[in-house]
Amino acid sequence: SPAETRRAAEELHAAGLANFNLDLMYALPGQDVPAARLDLAGALELQPAHVSHYQLTIEPGTVFAARRPPLPDEDAAAAMLDACAALLGEAGFAQYEVSAYARPGRQCRHNLNYWRFGDYLGVGAGAHGKLTFPHAGQIVRTLQPREPRRYLASSGAELVRRAVPESELPFEFMLNALRLKGGFDAALFPARTGLDWQAIASPIDRLLRRGMLWRTAGRCRPSAQGLRFLNEMLLEFIPETAELPGPSALSTAASGEPGLRRRPLFTGSGSAIGE
Repeated sequence: SPAETRRAAEELHAAGLANFNLDLMYALPGQDVPAARLDLAGALELQPAHVSHYQLTIEPGTVFAARRPPLPDEDAAAAMLDACAALLGEAGFAQYEVSAYARPGRQCRHNLNYWRFGDYLGVGAGAHGKLTFPHAGQIVRTLQPREPRRYLASSGAELVRRAVPESELPFEFMLNALRLKGGFDAALFPARTGLDWQAIASPIDRLLRRGMLWRTAGRCRPSAQGLRFLNEMLLEFIPETAELPGPSALSTAASGEPGLRRRPLFTGSGSAIGE
């Protein structure tokens, strides 16, 4: 509840732990621009170091999907995003990722590893992992059993492993790296995927011509338009043999879910403490 959130923030400050993140959704049922700004202003009063600010998206197969509440339309949601981004800027927060804002020096190192296509271990029930094996030229996604009891009883025996096909690596990389406002160093793509730059040269050139991507000093970064329409950019990197994803196919990527089946954009980065 709001009261519990405020109490938790006060306890953190009292303990000298000011480096914490707040997750906040906008485009809620019945919400308008003034209400979205008011929600954010209340969150900023708690003086977080990092804010994850993302649009509410209804997941398929949920109660809300079956009984869909009336949500603001796309234009209203975009207006809320612009108004809240301005308020965050006025409060000293800089956007460094699609849905992440931080005070100077407080970007979330944990999530930056995801967005730079780094490796991580999946520990715990339902946890996802990503491991690179350079000697084998292979990137493997892992998934632990979702049920806690089953996870504890399996002792790792039921860990699911999936080698990411080479054809999916450009999409996997871009799904993460293009979320960053500062983009990525061109050398990072071959370093993290083992593929030559030619594997993405054509879609990169198309995005450059459309003004959705900029390339300067060896870096590629999304333009303001590209960052706003990230899903549209990502479609350029889906392999021809893959099934075209539906509205909920593209993701925040920080969940680490394997393959092309992903949660919708703006469902949240899963950001914890802004380190």
